[in-house]
Amino acid sequence: MNNHLEIGKTLESHIQIRNLNAFYDKQQALKDINLDIPRNKITVIMGPSGCGKTTLLKSLNRFLELGDGAQVSGEVLLDQENIYAQDIDVTEVRKKIGLLAQRPFPLPMSIYDNVAFGLRIHRIRKGQDLDKAVQHYLEAAGLWNEVKDRLDQPAAKLSIGQQQRLCLARGLAVEPEILLGDEATSALDPISAQHIEARLIDLKQYYTVILVTHILRQAKRLADYVIFMYLGEVVEAGTASQVFENPRQERPRAYLEGKF
Repeated sequence: MNNHLEIGKTLESHIQIRNLNAFYDKQQALKDINLDIPRNKITVIMGPSGCGKTTLLKSLNRFLELGDGAQVSGEVLLDQENIYAQDIDVTEVRKKIGLLAQRPFPLPMSIYDNVAFGLRIHRIRKGQDLDKAVQHYLEAAGLWNEVKDRLDQPAAKLSIGQQQRLCLARGLAVEPEILLGDEATSALDPISAQHIEARLIDLKQYYTVILVTHILRQAKRLADYVIFMYLGEVVEAGTASQVFENPRQERPRAYLEGKF
């Protein structure tokens, strides 16, 4: 299948994926993926379990190769630079493309130090500037008003929903270009999930957001652009209105109708 899918003239491309293949040992997980992902939009990757959604997502910041036996070929171009080039700085790639995981993993330190951690590593802010920066990113994650009077308390004391927003603030603090979310609300209660969804909608004016979700209603709420996968291939990609209202292919149509 030739699945090089253009995003259309009205959307600016931020990531170009060209001939991307991925294997776990001898098992092929991604099959000749060719895609353009639009800038400053929320792109949702969806499809049935085991179709390659998370594999595709993690190939975008080279987290995939951290797994045992994972191999990747092809190109992922971020601002026209191939992140799989031999001379690329992988740390810099992962700074530009942050990942919000399925479950939050706050660092074993205070709320303040969780957000300040990346700032200290990458920009070495000190004193009042650091305080302002921590506040800024906690506000961006929608958490500041809930924690401003207990910044010195351990992050582990926060609720799981607050921990996920703290992880979002920590990720934003290193100023990425792109935010990845791997089922980032699936471990949260509905109210906490709404907080994360609201933040992502606000943040897309500054960042390109790419999400994996198995929740169709969430995809319809959030998506500007949709990628539908099946057995490691991209079957269909397009604007949310086009894919949800008038899918061209039979498999996404059947999936949207709840047939599998």
